[in-house]
Amino acid sequence: MDTKDNIIYGVDTNKKVTPIMIRDAMIRCYYEAHCDILELARDSFYKPPKKKFEEMKKSHVKDLVENLICNFGGDFDNPSKDCLNQVLNHLKKIASTYRTPEIINKHVSEIKSLIDKLE
Repeated sequence: MDTKDNIIYGVDTNKKVTPIMIRDAMIRCYYEAHCDILELARDSFYKPPKKKFEEMKKSHVKDLVENLICNFGGDFDNPSKDCLNQVLNHLKKIASTYRTPEIINKHVSEIKSLIDKLE
């Protein structure tokens, strides 16, 4: 999470929050939380250059979120509140393989607070 109290994964909570902003915050959150885990996969990609691998990791997380949104019947370019909640719950399940419940619940509550701002 960003250092400012009103900023959650790049989203200013003092301003109007959109589904796209939340989608992007989910991608950023998941990437930041699992960057070290993704790093373990570098060997399986024949150790690409660091810059290229960073792009691959970011693309992987974006693709994961996009696929989940689509699997839940949503539109990546305009996900619904319900769809974002479903994706968040699924990401929570995936994260449980790598992280402690305390860390997961912290990240989930941050994203959930953004989702709750949607009308």
